[in-house]
Amino acid sequence: MDHFEANFDGLVGPTHNYAGLSFGNVASFNNADAISNPRAAAKQGLAKAKAVGQLGLVQGMLAPQERPDLHTLRRIGFTGSDANVLAQAMKQAPLLLNACCSASSMWTANAATVSPSSDTFDNKLHFTPANLVDKLHRSIEPITTGRILAATFNDSRYFSHHQHLPEHASFGDEGAANHTRLCGDYGSKGIELFVYGREATNPNAVEPQKFPARQTLEASQAIARLHGLNDDNTVFIQQNPSVIDQGVFHNDVIAVGNQNVLFYHEQAFLNTQEKRAEITEKYNKACNRPLYFIEVPTDKVSIQDAVSTYLFNTQIITLASGDMAIIAPTNCEENPAVKAYLDELITLDTPIKKVLYFDVKQSMQNGGGPACLRLRVAMNAAEVAAVNPHTLMNESLFTSLNAWVDKHYRDKLSIKDLADPQLIIESRTALDELTQIMHLGNVYQFQR
Repeated sequence: MDHFEANFDGLVGPTHNYAGLSFGNVASFNNADAISNPRAAAKQGLAKAKAVGQLGLVQGMLAPQERPDLHTLRRIGFTGSDANVLAQAMKQAPLLLNACCSASSMWTANAATVSPSSDTFDNKLHFTPANLVDKLHRSIEPITTGRILAATFNDSRYFSHHQHLPEHASFGDEGAANHTRLCGDYGSKGIELFVYGREATNPNAVEPQKFPARQTLEASQAIARLHGLNDDNTVFIQQNPSVIDQGVFHNDVIAVGNQNVLFYHEQAFLNTQEKRAEITEKYNKACNRPLYFIEVPTDKVSIQDAVSTYLFNTQIITLASGDMAIIAPTNCEENPAVKAYLDELITLDTPIKKVLYFDVKQSMQNGGGPACLRLRVAMNAAEVAAVNPHTLMNESLFTSLNAWVDKHYRDKLSIKDLADPQLIIESRTALDELTQIMHLGNVYQFQR
């Protein structure tokens, strides 16, 4: 093959914790204050990434954020030594301290929106980091995310990097969690689907009432402009507000696509039939394969079961045989209704012929399944060759990163541990060594 879909997974950081900061994310909220295991979380993610690579896919890793984020704590008025900053924040504003010790970077689908070179005006791969303005702990990520992406995809002949969108709710952008792409071959022109929760500039537009809609139409349109996409290969779809209010905080909790398959719950979208017709028309003009809509009915899988198991937060990958497989969390296997549906799905007349289950419970408990853990990048062979090679998964990198995790990560972390000054030393020591392993340069604030 001369075209690939590469998956870049986020390496779980050394301060992985359960602070319950994501209102609207049911799993995150329900597990607030639980004891986390950063070491297990990182090793689960590495094992999943290695296994996907062994299936024949191009697999890479993206570095985590620097946490605790003392730079932000100092911006909001805490002063003195690192230990004093932490002590003051813990005493005066513990929730702000929690936010500055947390990050969503393990869920790399939130990192950025990516458009492959076959879709863009200048035939380059385009990256726009998500601004994540809906949540404080996420909103402090985009600058470092942009540096990490630029250090990973570091050849300007092939890659174009944009600044994140303006930091305002009108341009709320959650990255690839609300974006998917349908195509024939990965290297041919595709249809990019942008799913949004609300229209910021339309006061009469329908939107959820209980939980926030994190992605705006205006943000999605801005990214399409930045990436040089045209109307023929873009579709803008509104997420059903009622499912957002049931805990579907991103589209990738209720729908996922791969090549010529769109797999989604029947309640996922507004105006589903109209949008299916638009997708079909644009897909048939651009692509050379039959298109499959796999719509999961409520009477087989409820919204509650879809959210609790992350049935749709699975990866759909194309194997060397041409068949597709679903990478699912073991939570799907443990739920009778979801397991029964997946057992039936692989017998149907669709490209999906296998389901592979992985234990990612450390991530699941914080609100992210296998699809959250990876950023999809459709690439040609020249683009793959231009990627920083020290970020691509192989036996050597897997061994090095596991040894690095064993050396630096704690196996237990509670919320009160976030004020421990020793955690800063441990985290910075680990991240400084990681940038050398992955040849990233000085991407972190403490290195500058």
